[in-house]
Amino acid sequence: MKAVVLVGGEGTRLRPLTLSAPKQMLPIVGVPMIERVLGHLASHGVDAAILSLGYLPDAFMEAYPDGRAAGVDLTYAVEAEPLDTAGAVRFAAVFGGIDDTFVVVNGDVLTDLDLTALLDFHRVRGAEGTIALHPVPDPSPFGVVPTDAEGRVTAFVEKPPRDEAPTNEINAGTYVLEPSVLDRIAPNGRVSIERETFPAMVRDRGLFALSDDGYWLDTGTPAAFLQATFDLVNGKRGDLIAPGLRNGGNGVLLEGESSLEGSVVGPSVIFSGCRIDATARVEQSVVGSGSIIEAGAVVSGSVLLEGCHVAADAKVVGSIMGPHSTVGQRGDVRAVSVLGAHAVVSSGTVVDGERVSG
Repeated sequence: MKAVVLVGGEGTRLRPLTLSAPKQMLPIVGVPMIERVLGHLASHGVDAAILSLGYLPDAFMEAYPDGRAAGVDLTYAVEAEPLDTAGAVRFAAVFGGIDDTFVVVNGDVLTDLDLTALLDFHRVRGAEGTIALHPVPDPSPFGVVPTDAEGRVTAFVEKPPRDEAPTNEINAGTYVLEPSVLDRIAPNGRVSIERETFPAMVRDRGLFALSDDGYWLDTGTPAAFLQATFDLVNGKRGDLIAPGLRNGGNGVLLEGESSLEGSVVGPSVIFSGCRIDATARVEQSVVGSGSIIEAGAVVSGSVLLEGCHVAADAKVVGSIMGPHSTVGQRGDVRAVSVLGAHAVVSSGTVVDGERVSG
């Protein structure tokens, strides 16, 4: 089975991390987000995926030059200009030669959705399209999808006010579609699947939906990126997969050799080649390969990507440090702050919920 994976967005909510890398290439505990998405698809029988690319497409091609990742064969469909969701689906599906039932997923959503059950439901209903739904406490930031007793979608309401939402079941960003859906999408220009294609399918009574209350997370914000990381580290999800990790005791997982003289308390993950001073402290954090944490420094509830440097007596709490970023002596980085690649926080500087570019 083939899938279209939408990875063309610029990831503006995760800037400045995404100024140098697409968000789907950011590592979630050592594994690029796209590989976690593809691995889930592969576990449900998807063996080929067309990546719908727009922003920094070369990052994907360079990472997977043989056109394969997480057990899935890849095709790269690069948009010359943004085509919105439906336009991107059509472009990628046509480019990839899709002519049978296929799956569409958003490449920045991590989920344990039972895709096999969704496919079975789609086929039994004889649907033209089927949407995976997920219940949430506040549906207002999402597309809300009420259904009848048979699971047929009766409306598609994009981002309603919270007190006007007809249901708390939201569009979870995974679809099963028949090739006929592609004929509904104009071949040129921007077309929204949520605002144009799906409402037309509702009118024709061909759109169905199935709810799944398993794990689901849109990783598009810094807080959500941290949550995705620590949901794995804390065991909320059962697929903490990173090559070479081993149990280092006290809830700490290690990869390779590092100099861990300081206090490291779990659940934490320390990748290879790190140096943590004897008087430093790391609490419930992920520390990327080759990072240095100097004397008296504290790193807590944070993600440090590769090659980070936390200088003496500095603090990094509830934040994300991009690759090769630095916090100077007595620097104080507070939640939820994001440092881009090669960013520098000067000595003694307080960064409180801010974004710092390199």
